[in-house]
Amino acid sequence: MSETGTYIFCGIQSEKPIEGLSIELEGEKRELYTIHYKDAAMVAAKAPMKIYHPKKDNLMMHQKVVSQVMEQNDTVIPVSFGNVFKTDDDVAVLLENLYPQFAKLFPEIKGKIEVGLKAIGKQEWLERQARENPEISKAQKSTAGKSEAAAYYDRIKLGGAAQNLFKSLQKEIEREMFEPLNDIAVASKKNDPISEKMLLNAAFLIDRDKEEAFDQKVNEIHDKWQDRLDFSYSGPWAAYNFVNIKLTVEDG
Repeated sequence: MSETGTYIFCGIQSEKPIEGLSIELEGEKRELYTIHYKDAAMVAAKAPMKIYHPKKDNLMMHQKVVSQVMEQNDTVIPVSFGNVFKTDDDVAVLLENLYPQFAKLFPEIKGKIEVGLKAIGKQEWLERQARENPEISKAQKSTAGKSEAAAYYDRIKLGGAAQNLFKSLQKEIEREMFEPLNDIAVASKKNDPISEKMLLNAAFLIDRDKEEAFDQKVNEIHDKWQDRLDFSYSGPWAAYNFVNIKLTVEDG
């Protein structure tokens, strides 16, 4: 049998032990418990000491625990997937080392959730934008009827024109979507697009009592742009995009 360690899911602000939560991990039901230092705690479960690969089932298991904890606690610091320590004492040392960061973060994320919004251009709309763009039309005409070698520099210009169009669309989306939502949010972050047609990939940290107003603004944006864009609106999540903590146990 493999050695058993302590898998940690998230940090919370609480002096009381967490109760009544469990998760299926590696084919077994495992009770969740907390390891404490002052008013901070790590939510953990006993699990085999091994490398946990970020497969869909494993990631969903991790996120499910964090979501369950968020239902019971309004100050949750997310921990990245797959962190297993040898003992509870190691986690206690980690938590003591991290406590100055936790103490600073607790008031910043208390009562707040993260939501994500992605906007992806529909193929027909993007193609229409390209057809109606003078710079692209001019570059296309320059390549017409030429051999591949003769049109080499014209094709470079065409690629540049397409990039310029995409950047202008991204700026429009930022003005129409990101900025109005940013006005409601406590904080926001623009992440890199993860597909060729993605015009916005953003995360927002919002107060729970502003969630309804934020949802309403997203719905307004969706209604205005739904014939041109596909939307992916996700959450609530813990503040993954707004917390940056390195998990290390100091020696000595």
